[in-house]
Amino acid sequence: MPKALLPVAPPELYTLYEQQYRLIRPRAPMPPLDIRFRRFTSLNTTIRLKEGKLNVRLSDLLEHAPESIMEALAHILLAKLYRKPVERMAMERYRRYTHSEAVSKQSELVRQMRGRKRISTAQGHVWDLEEVFESINSRFFHGLLGRPTLTWSAHAARRMLGHYDAAHNTIVVSRIFDRPGTPRYAIEYLLYHEMLHLKHPVKMRAGRRCVHSKEFQAEERLFPEFDLAQAYLKRL
Repeated sequence: MPKALLPVAPPELYTLYEQQYRLIRPRAPMPPLDIRFRRFTSLNTTIRLKEGKLNVRLSDLLEHAPESIMEALAHILLAKLYRKPVERMAMERYRRYTHSEAVSKQSELVRQMRGRKRISTAQGHVWDLEEVFESINSRFFHGLLGRPTLTWSAHAARRMLGHYDAAHNTIVVSRIFDRPGTPRYAIEYLLYHEMLHLKHPVKMRAGRRCVHSKEFQAEERLFPEFDLAQAYLKRL
């Protein structure tokens, strides 16, 4: 189902983009602008030049962002579109805002409400993710971790081998592991890594998202076949 467009952005936002355009391309004619907010499932933003018109689509999560943040975003989008250097201050300002605790929580809540998670099954052709999860939970976490939704990915992805989606409390494992040749230590390590995300949630430190904290990394290395598993994953 296509995402419905919300009303056109206010005039002051158009003025802001025109100002940034003239700073980036002082001698180029100003193309027509179409700026709208969309009900994205995250802080997505896009800018495209189509048939001579600049189409800007912004997440409605940014609708009430401070002017300084919208100015920074306008600079970033236009600079990237026209392959110009992005000012470090603008990038840092926007990053600090979007990674702030309040905005991060709001974004996570919206993703839970609007987003859909494709769930397949925990029972694969060879490996049962629920059985592996319970085994690891008992061995390394004293059986105290609540079991999230476990599912094999739709495709045998090689780039995204596994991930934990906190918004939907789901661990997804690539189907590339669901085959007879996969050593158990490899799939155990992969699940162990994602389970550590349950124990060590993402934290904000100095305006940055800390996904793999020192505590996370130290505990990860306690996995008995850590080096073997790392080598196997690299071969994939």
